[in-house]
This record gives sequence, C-alpha cells and structure tokens, in this order.
Amino acid sequence: MTEPAHVTRTRASYDTIADRYAEAHRDALAGNPWDRAMLATFAELVGTTGPVGDLGCGPGRITGHLASLGLDVFGIDLSPGMVDAARRACPGLRFEVGSLEALPLDDGTLAGALAWYSLIHTPPEVLPAVLAELARVLAPGGRLLTAFQVGDERLSVSQGFGREVSLDAYRLRPDFVAELLTGAGLELEARLVREPLPSEKVPQAYLLARKPA
Repeated sequence: MTEPAHVTRTRASYDTIADRYAEAHRDALAGNPWDRAMLATFAELVGTTGPVGDLGCGPGRITGHLASLGLDVFGIDLSPGMVDAARRACPGLRFEVGSLEALPLDDGTLAGALAWYSLIHTPPEVLPAVLAELARVLAPGGRLLTAFQVGDERLSVSQGFGREVSLDAYRLRPDFVAELLTGAGLELEARLVREPLPSEKVPQAYLLARKPA
C-alpha cells in the first residue's frame, strides 16, 4: 500500500528539525497555564485506569509531563528523529515510531489518548478516518484529549527552525472537530477555546471526549 504523500512529507520535515524543535519547545509548558490545566484535568480523569498513549508525541515533552502527573504513559510519533529526541529526553519512558492513520495498537487498549497538536498536518478530509482510529484503540470509558489552532486555513510551511521543510498545517474549527469526534462514536465532555498568548497568532482549542462504557 502506497503511503499518502502528506504522511511522507510530514515525517521527512520533522526528521529534519527534530533536535531544534525539541530544544525550542522544551520548556513551553512552564509559560502556558492553560495547557497545564487541561493536561491536569485529563490526567485526573484517566488516573490509574490503564495505559495512556501520547499519539504524535514529538520530542516527548508532554509525555514526560503526563508521567510526572502519575499516568502510565508512552509515546508514538511518525518521525524517527522525534522518537530519538524523546528517548533522550525521557529515558525511562517507552517511545516508538508509528502513524496516527494506522496505530500499532490493539483495539480497546488505552484508558487515555492524547492528540496534542498532532492532528494539524492531516488533511481535513482524512480526519474522520484518523479519529476513528483513535477511537478504536480506546477502551470503553477511555478519554481522548486533543488540542489545535482555531481557524479554517491551510498553511504551507517551507521553513522551520532554520531548515527547509515541506508540509501543510491546518487550522481547525472546534465545531468541525466536535462533529468528527461524535461521528467516531465518542461523547464530547468539554470544550475550551482561549485567546492566543503573545507567542501565538490565533485562538487555541481543547476538546475532551469519552468513549461510551
């Protein structure tokens, strides 16, 4: 089966910038109380009910934070370069290479799934299948938290952290993502849209959903 072009380009781009990206974002949570609050809520709701997957984990900064909150968490990312960076940053945690479009996980294995800005490189027409895949790996009663930039634009990115890259980034409407979550068989529990911080250009959204028991 031929890999979709957007997957190939996204992997290659993040491999190119992995180390610089990891360094630039290493301490980003310290200046973002909204992110910390949503992650803490997610961690409290999931608790010790089972494993949690940070899906599209990048260099592992959120994976490590969730582990510090007491979750049994591991990370999966499309980019081998990002996975290498995550393993160096969090040597006590498990990280592996994998795609959101075909997760290397059995049905119903996760108590929690995090898609933290990891849906933004998926074309909107492909998102229903990706969210169905995330729902597939959740156990009954499991929760999914996703975060993304608000809007309806497609941005073509050719430069990142001083390197040439080639990938698209999509801003998404919360109502659109909420409908897709419902279509994937999940129940929306919470929605937060906040104004941008000084370092951001557009509002940011967080959606929390639950797989029916």
